[in-house]
Order: sequence, then structure tokens, then C-alpha cells
Amino acid sequence: MPQPIHILHLHSTFALGGKEARAVRLMNAFGDRARHTIVSGMPDQLGARAAIAAGIKYEIAQNPPPLTGKPSVARFEAIARFMRRFDLVLTYNWGAIDGVMARRVFGKGMPPIVHHEDGFNADEARGLKPQRNIYRRFALGAAHALVVPSHTLEKIALKTWHQPREKVHRIANGIDVARYAAKPDPGAIPGFRRKAGEIVIGTLAGLREVKDLPALVRAVGGMSARARLVIVGEGPERAKIEAAAALLGMADRVHLPGFLPDPYRYVGLFDIMALSSKSEQFPIAVVEGMAAGLPIVAPAIGDIPTMVAPDNVAYLPSTSNEIRLRDVLQTVAIAKPEGRAWLGEQNRAKAAAEYDEKTMIARYAALYGEAIGRPDAFT
Repeated sequence: MPQPIHILHLHSTFALGGKEARAVRLMNAFGDRARHTIVSGMPDQLGARAAIAAGIKYEIAQNPPPLTGKPSVARFEAIARFMRRFDLVLTYNWGAIDGVMARRVFGKGMPPIVHHEDGFNADEARGLKPQRNIYRRFALGAAHALVVPSHTLEKIALKTWHQPREKVHRIANGIDVARYAAKPDPGAIPGFRRKAGEIVIGTLAGLREVKDLPALVRAVGGMSARARLVIVGEGPERAKIEAAAALLGMADRVHLPGFLPDPYRYVGLFDIMALSSKSEQFPIAVVEGMAAGLPIVAPAIGDIPTMVAPDNVAYLPSTSNEIRLRDVLQTVAIAKPEGRAWLGEQNRAKAAAEYDEKTMIARYAALYGEAIGRPDAFT
């Protein structure tokens, strides 16, 4: 049996969010054909490791060279030296772009790099920074491929970052849609129990600034309908979310269970899947809500308007304004249960038709195999 492919994953954070969930799902799918070393630019943000399946060979790198900091030849050389012992390097988002730049500066003897761009942090939510565009454009010349999940990012990669058409691969995020059709486990969210007559609004997100979750708290707090908010995820914004709930006197109606694996076990406990993000591209949480048969309420940003079923588009506020978000949530909450169920079924059908993970996994396996010159390495 050939030796497993040794893959280095460079993440700005390994707290469980959309890109981390996908990276872990691919790790699990590749099984014993690969082993993994994971770098988190924030060493204490490692929540996604809980989703790695038993038996997967992986390690969290100890004392790796810093992924961020003032550009310097010495820092790039240290990153390049670290990367040389791997067969394949996977980098994720702006927080890991210096890994790509290190290969650009010190390319000799370096493994291939596949860079992934899933979206932008809060500091670029309203517009991309010109200096970063120039930096990306130059660094990405050293990448074997650039992967994006959305049409919006694909256009940016081609027109703003000036990447060649053959280098840019748009691969939609996928999940095991069929699993979400099963009846959810009432005890899957620790400490959560539905109360009679209330609407449960849920979201899955890393608790980061760009997700603007305090705004979602305020939107739910302003509803006249009796509603409870469940935010599944972990991250540095937890204290701000809790403070927003306390300020509105609704701490008992905002539940933060932290990171929970296997979302198919509990997403169906929600009545509505909601997002309040300042920036999104192709959020997996939307696909998970769709697969569970839920209506989606989220800002009409990124690919979200083309992701959901056509009848759901009317419930996507044009901006992330929390007042508009509150009003749309209120409209969906007071609708008859059969109306919400009908809309959810439209979403479920679209998720099954377009976002099943088998296609996603096959495309990533083919791309990674092609990068290392072994097309069947991950199949």
C-alpha cells in the first residue's frame, strides 16, 4: 500500500466555521490515504478538531512559524522551510496567504499549494482593500490552483486578482443531504428544550465579528412573536453576544451551546435558519438549513440568493440591517406552520438536487490528486 499523502493545512483559525467544516469533511473522506498537519494562526482556536473522525491521522503543529506579521524575507523563509517536508500544502483565506507568498519567494523544492478563498473578514466586508488585492494577485501566481465556492468569488478571482481561467476552480460546498431528512434528536443540543408556543430561530457559525451575531440577537429581541435563538458555534465574539442578550433582558432566550458536531442531528430542531453576516459567499449553514427543510432568513449577499429555492428569495433582506432582519424574521415566524414547512420543502429539494457532498468530494479529490501528479491518490 502506498504511503499516505502528507498534507499541511494552513488556517488563520481552526475554530469550526464553514471552511473548517469542509476541510474536516474532506479529511474524513480521504481516510487513510492521507495524514494531516494543521496550523491554526490562533493557537487557542481549535474547535474544528472535534469533528475529525476517529482513525484519521492528524496532528496540530506545535510552534509553527507565524502566518501573519510584517512581510520579511526571514519570515517567508521560515514558512517555506516548514512547508518543504510535506507533499501538498492547502492554504485558507487571507489569514494564510503568506504561505502562498513564501512559495512565491522561495519556490525551489516546494510542494504544490492549493489556495482556498471562502470569503472575507469584517475589515473587507464592505469592500476589498486595494493593497490586499495586489498582494493576492502577486502571491497567487505561485499557487497550483485557487478554489472558490461561489460565483461572486469566482468573478473576483478572475477580474480583480487577475488569475488565469484554468487556475480558478469553483466547487460548491456540499453536505450529506440525505442525513438531514431524518428526525432530529431532541437531546442533541445540551441544555435546550423547546417551550410550547415558541419559534426557534437557529444559526451555525463561528462566533466571529464578520458574522455580526449581536445584530441577530437584537433582531430576535425586537420581534413581537415569542422566539428563542440558538447559536451553535464557538469563537472570540461569545462575550459580545452574551452582552447583547443581557442588555435586552433576553439572556434566558439566547442559547449558546458552543460547538456541536453532527449538525444533521439538531438543525431540524429549528423552525427558521437565520444569518446576520456582514459578508458571506456560499455558507454551509444555509445548505444545512435547506437540507433540514427550513426556511432561510439571511442577508441577500454572496451566492445566498441563488442558493435558496426561488420562493425563499423574498425572505432575504437586501442588506444586513438588523431592523429589516427583524421584520423578515417576524413575517416568517407568524406564518402558518404549514407555510413554513412548504417553503422548507422547496429548499430541501434544491439542496438534494444541487448540493450533495459526493460531487464536492470527488472534485476536490481530483484537484488535489492532479496537483501532486497522482490523479487517483485520494480515490
